[in-house]
Amino acid sequence: MNWLKEHPEVKTIRVAAADLNGVARGKRIPARYAGKLLEEGTKFPYSVLNLDIWGEDVEDSPLVFESGDPDGLLLPTERGFLPMPWLDAAPTALLPLWMFHPDGRPYEGDPRQALARVADRYKQAGLTPVVATELEFFLIDDSGRTLRVPPSPRSGKRRTGGEVLSLRALDAFDQFFTTLYDACEGMDIPADTAISEAGPGQFEINLMHQADPLKAADDTWLFKMLVKGIARSYGFAASFMAKPYEAFSGNGMHMHFSILTEDGRNIFDDGGELGTPALRQAVAGCLRAMPGSTLLFAPHENSYDRLVPNAHAPTGIGWAYENRTAAIRIPSGPPRSRRIEHRVAGGDVNPYLTIAAILGAALDGIQDGLEPPPAFKGNAYDQNLAQLPGDWGAAIEAFDACPQIRRIFPEHLVDNYLMTKRQELHYMAELSDEETVELYLDTV
Repeated sequence: MNWLKEHPEVKTIRVAAADLNGVARGKRIPARYAGKLLEEGTKFPYSVLNLDIWGEDVEDSPLVFESGDPDGLLLPTERGFLPMPWLDAAPTALLPLWMFHPDGRPYEGDPRQALARVADRYKQAGLTPVVATELEFFLIDDSGRTLRVPPSPRSGKRRTGGEVLSLRALDAFDQFFTTLYDACEGMDIPADTAISEAGPGQFEINLMHQADPLKAADDTWLFKMLVKGIARSYGFAASFMAKPYEAFSGNGMHMHFSILTEDGRNIFDDGGELGTPALRQAVAGCLRAMPGSTLLFAPHENSYDRLVPNAHAPTGIGWAYENRTAAIRIPSGPPRSRRIEHRVAGGDVNPYLTIAAILGAALDGIQDGLEPPPAFKGNAYDQNLAQLPGDWGAAIEAFDACPQIRRIFPEHLVDNYLMTKRQELHYMAELSDEETVELYLDTV
């Protein structure tokens, strides 16, 4: 309540939790009822965290008619109240929530609870994962039938091509980025470097490392919501859709992580460039789980348009040092900051599930003492590597059959996710390309 007392201008509150697709589901509540909300929480049906990408119930889900569509209990996360600077009405606060059973047990179908479960495994092992994400997105004028770069608020001109690391491209949207960074400060999102990327109107912003995977996932989820909201306030769209333009590279969400002991030592640091056995074990765990995890890294039909050869996204299951064609890259740098970069996920993912899958697979590899194949050199697309599932249907089946997935995630969440994705796969077959873009552009 302290934050609300410091901001008496706030009249309304949004409460929200992430569903399995990472879509925010919630309610609008008058601010005068905030005390009751903090003391008692609020209720959503369990099924709300298991809706498909259209926001529809999953047919034949046991969470709906079979069980009477009962309520779960939503309680505030550690984040507390946050400003929502992209809204035009009176100042509004956002209160992030996660779901429990009425008796206080965590609800296993909640993506944030799934990540908390993985984080707890690390804690029990005396370890702390340090996590950062890099998010790519496009700024898009979607006012007509054809997507294109919005005109610069500074010059009124449109750029028609990508400009990698171009200051001119950043300067063209300087007002937008200034507003965005100010909003990140207000929401305690540690936004660091921004660059222009290879696609027209495409940018990347890095979020700083966090010694708390839940905070890192919260930051990523909130950042996506914020970027899309700020863009709309400027009259254009921001999209994390994996592949909005057929002719240009797609949007990725690269994840970096290291692992610390209780005394703060990085277990990947051997004082040199190669890293420790624990680093290789973590890599091996990630590689072993990668086919089954692909559905989390590429959760939508459009996701597979990004995962094609020679398009700056990995297709082969391999690892390498300082090599951006690899699915798993070991960046160079000081040994004390030795880390793993996981490069498979698209910008359209649910960050809670993606971070849980990667950290869970890495810990499994360490605890099982796995050894990866040799790191390759050269272009990954020219290597004889095992391949990621090549389409959505294959990824769904690989997810279902993967023992590592069922080791990392609760059975209840796995079953719900499969039902959701199979329903989406069925109905997506009826959509045109134009309808697909319209669906995903703002949603993911």
